[in-house]
Amino acid sequence: MKKLSNMIPSALQGFFAKPVPCNSEVEPLEMPLLRRRAPRGALLRIACPDPTTEEMHRDRHQYRAQWLVRQERWEEMAALLHDADENREMTPGGMPVAELMAFGARADVILAAEHALFDGKPASDAPLMAGIEALEHVLADHSKSHVIAAIVAQAHMDIGWAWRGTGWDGDVPARNRTAFEAHFDRAEEILVPFEKDTAGSPLLAATRCALLGGSGADARMVADRYERLIDLNPENPRPMRAMGNHLLPRWHGSYDQLELEARRTAARTEETWGAGGYTWVQFDAISCDARACANLDLPFFIEGLRDILERRPDPHTANLLASYCASAIGQAAPSEDAAGEVRAEIADCARWIVRDHMTELHPLLWAHAARGFDNNLRVRSPSRFAASGREEAMRIITGLFQREIEAGKRVIFTEGRRQIALPG
Repeated sequence: MKKLSNMIPSALQGFFAKPVPCNSEVEPLEMPLLRRRAPRGALLRIACPDPTTEEMHRDRHQYRAQWLVRQERWEEMAALLHDADENREMTPGGMPVAELMAFGARADVILAAEHALFDGKPASDAPLMAGIEALEHVLADHSKSHVIAAIVAQAHMDIGWAWRGTGWDGDVPARNRTAFEAHFDRAEEILVPFEKDTAGSPLLAATRCALLGGSGADARMVADRYERLIDLNPENPRPMRAMGNHLLPRWHGSYDQLELEARRTAARTEETWGAGGYTWVQFDAISCDARACANLDLPFFIEGLRDILERRPDPHTANLLASYCASAIGQAAPSEDAAGEVRAEIADCARWIVRDHMTELHPLLWAHAARGFDNNLRVRSPSRFAASGREEAMRIITGLFQREIEAGKRVIFTEGRRQIALPG
């Protein structure tokens, strides 16, 4: 049986809510958790933009598509999405613009369905099918558009996951499983006429990869589909991360297959990522599977971390990798086995990532890392979620600079010099 938390394919992953506003300078002395550790007068200051540059870009593309479909301007939206897909447009943090727009175009329908299915069983009078039926009418009116086909197919899969949930197989009621399978069957049916278009469209290729979440595919099929998607846009790391998850034994693969495809991906994407392709494929797999972690080629993985930051030195990526090493990996339950040793080495990488690459703090990434990068978390209070991420980050970063702080120095992160330790 499989537990599906952390495993939703990349094309179906949700988007973060807005963070709570935070000051441009964060002073740990104002935070009770940190006051116990830092001497009086010591300060650690780091810019905390709200929203971040990455969040602004993501919101702009998502809301633009959402606004256009609310105005029934589907042809205009589809043309913009097609251009973004064809040109491989991405945000500064590496998120494909086409995927953001596709989510925005179906967001109203998905959010309504998720609300109706919040407890796993809709009310008898819930208009659960109204939204997806409206999208089906749009598809009928634009039957030759592979872009709209991808949006409607993804909407079906999103609703299927809303029915199923992310629990263990045995916990899913028969009615919910039937609905899940029906939506995935319909999604696959929608994509059949556009199979030849997948060769040139990352959006379509990502949608076909997302179908793997509802199938009994073997490891070879998984690897082949993701290989096509990765080759279409090697600068997008999300398919590499999703492939690594899908190649775990709990899904469709094996540990040997995971290692093989990680190395093959590194070789194919070396020009883009150096050794980073290996790191991206292993990224989520080792965070949720102890044996995969124990089998890791640790020097190759760490080389990949360095290559990723050399090639993408933006604040979003620095926060992503720092929070991953320090929180997603570093806060795992300690163990003295091989996996524990690997985790300890990866967690120690947070020290040089923070010191050499971080210039600002992105609370939502840290909050998400503390929860294993589970994109299906139900965040009831975005402000508290962001605040928890800020607290987690400040606790960890303060610990990394504890020697300087105890010596009475102030640690100030700047754009040009990363961080400076000054006398208090």
